[in-house]
Amino acid sequence: MTSVSLRDVVILGSTGSIGTQALDLVRANPDRFRVVGLTAGGSNQERFEAQVREFTPAFSGLGEAASVKAAGLACDVVLNGITGAVGLRPTLAALEAGNTLALANKESLIIGGPLVTSRAAPGQIVPVDSEHAAVAQCLRGGAPEEVRRLVLTASGGPFRGRTRAELADVGPEQALNHPTWSMGPVITVNSATLVNKGLEVIEAHLLFGIPFDQIEVVVHPTSVVHSMVEFHDGSTLVQASPPTMMIPIALGLNWPDRVPDAALPVDWTKPETWEFFPLDGDAFPAVGLARSAGERGGTAPAVYNAANEVCVDAFLSGELAFTGIVDTVASVLGDYDVPLTQELTVDDVLGADAWARRAASRVIAEGAGTV
Repeated sequence: MTSVSLRDVVILGSTGSIGTQALDLVRANPDRFRVVGLTAGGSNQERFEAQVREFTPAFSGLGEAASVKAAGLACDVVLNGITGAVGLRPTLAALEAGNTLALANKESLIIGGPLVTSRAAPGQIVPVDSEHAAVAQCLRGGAPEEVRRLVLTASGGPFRGRTRAELADVGPEQALNHPTWSMGPVITVNSATLVNKGLEVIEAHLLFGIPFDQIEVVVHPTSVVHSMVEFHDGSTLVQASPPTMMIPIALGLNWPDRVPDAALPVDWTKPETWEFFPLDGDAFPAVGLARSAGERGGTAPAVYNAANEVCVDAFLSGELAFTGIVDTVASVLGDYDVPLTQELTVDDVLGADAWARRAASRVIAEGAGTV
């Protein structure tokens, strides 16, 4: 029997969906994982204090500065489960400390781009998004030069099959009713608009070095196939499991090894139907818009992400129509000139982020896409 080594883990964003599930995994595997650092944003301080009492980490704290410090602690793996652009500095801190980075905070990679990838050693970033964790697993089945394309699956969200006209009057309650996943409000709305899938296209390009024209999105409503890799001989490898984040979280914390019984597998004794549909780019233009931002490069992905975060807040508060989210992001990107810089800095990225937030707020205030 193979011996199990104890891994010291730091969890950033411990009170959110990813963080709480990661702690469930630690709780179930005390022989594999030991929490040495916990941080959170502070929106659920009671939960955070309970986590600190239970896991007694050597370091704990609230806010961005605490997360930056925790990410640089001596440990085996840092799980960045923070939501939004505020995760950028902790991501950089983890990489600069030489820690393995289990990355659920896709925004930091997307907005940072080469600022992040240039600091990462080969294999130092382990994706925790279910789609990218699936791709990473499938890539074990062939050499890099044998890959023809990546196929990311999207559930289609709660509005799959609707036309753009039919999306005009949908509200927050409907958008937050995701058919297969239980997530926080921002990512749930992003899944409804397919902005999240657009972000994942950029993320896949940065993680795996695959050109944008070799990354495809297909709609798969049951979310059992999490993504696929097609090889040049015509073979396609898929990673399948019932909708759960426990498998990618477990792989993130224990990469490259698996954690036994991290989640239940597909029950092959019952009928199982897998359906795939092409993406409707007219009703859901967010993926094409993200692809365009990614191809522009530089700070354009940061503008895409920041403008969307402002728009989601406005939609949830009743200030912006559902279709106005992506329309506003497109308007902001259309007004943005990507600076021709030789090398991105944190100030470049955060400056573009701040500009996009101001621009999106102005467009919303002027009434574009309002309810």
